[in-house]
Amino acid sequence: MKQQSLHGDISSADMAFHLNTGRLCLNAVASFGDWSGDQIERWPGAEDLGRWCVDSGLLPDAPQVTDEDLAAARALRAAIYRLVQVARAQGEFAPEDVALLNDWAARPALIPRLRGRGEELIWQADAPLEAVLASVARDAVELLTSEVLDKIRECAADDCSVLFIDASRPGKRRWCSMNRCGNRMKKQAFRQRHKRE
Repeated sequence: MKQQSLHGDISSADMAFHLNTGRLCLNAVASFGDWSGDQIERWPGAEDLGRWCVDSGLLPDAPQVTDEDLAAARALRAAIYRLVQVARAQGEFAPEDVALLNDWAARPALIPRLRGRGEELIWQADAPLEAVLASVARDAVELLTSEVLDKIRECAADDCSVLFIDASRPGKRRWCSMNRCGNRMKKQAFRQRHKRE
């Protein structure tokens, strides 16, 4: 099934959440795809944000999400994206982005609870969605003030802007995922080489 991006049709595979960036806040940022290109919105509706909370392993059940909540989550996500990109370029943060991030980081976050004999970790909160967004914001604050900042990469695929932590030993990882973008770009390069030959 095809869905609409701001610039045309995209496949349902492209709508899948990226949850392997290496950081919670970057997983949230990756819910918007190709920031400078097709601009794929993976939270097109309130229920999609709720589904992301569950798929991310943060909540056992989708929380209630209003349109206002969705707008607030998207604003936080965009601020984190801008802050990370500015930090990577060693620029100056926009004060309004810092204020928004700090506001969310100051709210009550998810509380870890041990269940049974240690076989399960669950997350709890009185206001689940707010706690998820507070946890995302706190993770972003930690990332932006850590040495890991130097390991943030942007996917090298032409139509992907997913930011991820490069935890590889040589530090030369190029793709957000080998299964997703890496194989696709290698096949494309292979076809182009054979056309030239």
